[in-house]
Amino acid sequence: MDTAGPAELRVDAPHRELLDQVLDKWSLAVLSHLCERPSRFNELRRAIPAVTQKSLTATLRRLERNGVVAREVAATRPVAVTYRITPLGKTLRHPVDVLLAWADAHLPAIEQARRAFDDQQDDPHLPGASPERAT
Repeated sequence: MDTAGPAELRVDAPHRELLDQVLDKWSLAVLSHLCERPSRFNELRRAIPAVTQKSLTATLRRLERNGVVAREVAATRPVAVTYRITPLGKTLRHPVDVLLAWADAHLPAIEQARRAFDDQQDDPHLPGASPERAT
């Protein structure tokens, strides 16, 4: 397999932190929602019910810091804050859609591989089984 690509995949590569921040569980959900329409914080909370307020706040700040989400504050009473995808953030849509399509297409094979791996871990007599289980 050719490991060379457009960018090196070293753990300490500069893009690694960005990918970790942009492709995490909550970021993908937020980006997906904001690609459809700008939203206020509570709209995002309702759209992503499993996310905590703290996690959503941290996710939005990371995405804003990376330039893929913009935070707009309206001078109203009370203050209204709206989040929207930036032009840079919109460029993430296609690569993320490709990754999700790959995951959907290969999920049955991945689940089969996981079951085979887990079964092997459960049998202490097979090569590759966890050493703890051999006792």
